[in-house]
Amino acid sequence: MTNFAVIGTSKITDAFIEAARQDARFNLVAVYSRHQQTAQAFADKHNITHCFTDLALLANSDLVDAVYIASPNNFHAQQSITLLNGGKHVLCEKPVAINCAELTKMVVAAKANNVTFMEAMLVTFLPNYHQIKKQLKALGNIRKYSASFCQLSSRYPAYLQGKNPNTFNLDFGNGALMDIGIYPLYLAIDLFGLPTEITGQCYKLPTGVDGYGDILLKYDLPATDNNQANLQAHISYSKLSNGSNICEIQGENGYLMWQHSSLFNEVSLHLNDGSCQTLTLTQTDNRMTYELSHFIDLIVSGNNESSVNSWQLSQQVLTVIEQARKQQGIIYSADKPAEN
Repeated sequence: MTNFAVIGTSKITDAFIEAARQDARFNLVAVYSRHQQTAQAFADKHNITHCFTDLALLANSDLVDAVYIASPNNFHAQQSITLLNGGKHVLCEKPVAINCAELTKMVVAAKANNVTFMEAMLVTFLPNYHQIKKQLKALGNIRKYSASFCQLSSRYPAYLQGKNPNTFNLDFGNGALMDIGIYPLYLAIDLFGLPTEITGQCYKLPTGVDGYGDILLKYDLPATDNNQANLQAHISYSKLSNGSNICEIQGENGYLMWQHSSLFNEVSLHLNDGSCQTLTLTQTDNRMTYELSHFIDLIVSGNNESSVNSWQLSQQVLTVIEQARKQQGIIYSADKPAEN
């Protein structure tokens, strides 16, 4: 049994708790919030015994073995490092950090304290994503990757009314790329590694965050025959509009197709001979179950790092995001040099 605390009291934490309780090894004992009233209300909602409003007390509590962090992005690094230094295993929501410099410090803390630390990116654990990976060779030389995540934010009306919801607030390290564009980008980096060229453009809102954008990645891949296997990956994302979110990987022998970068529904393989194979497997309704069980497996086996959502993969994704943000003019406080 692993005793967990959660940080964050939004819908994503609700979903995580629902998924995690499907694993008998998960035992939720505490919640952290900066405000006692918020923590208590969430504790009452989920039948949680202990509330914390002091992060240091949580980090040093013998009641807790591991912590799931779903706070605003700008808090991820500081909270993770405090907890890791307190000997707690940490599962931190994507994006795991604002930039590579933050992530490096988080990894150092995990190693120094011999605890498990992983980015909570759920898609890499989905059975239907594994179906895609198994069938890549059937495509021959891969030429194009096209994936999108365009979903109108439920908080956009509030933004249009002159309010400042967290979703569009620069101070919290938010924006369309960090929030949802990271899903199709993460998959591209997992499948193909770091690109040789990165081009990013976006529509920047007056608040300083991106409302929507596109990233184009260029790869020089090992060829499967005598042809040079150049690949272009196009990632499209939006918080200001809805889309069909149909995704494809195209090769010289055919293409793989799936619906939605975070769901992986309706996966299929289409070959040039006209054949079509449905690859879709049954997945749990709450797709966060897979990453949670994997994380507990790591704790039980004494592994600090996941072989799936590795620290290197998280670092590579942030490397691309940083370069794209630099081109787009998206700058967070964590990107600025510390004042002496």
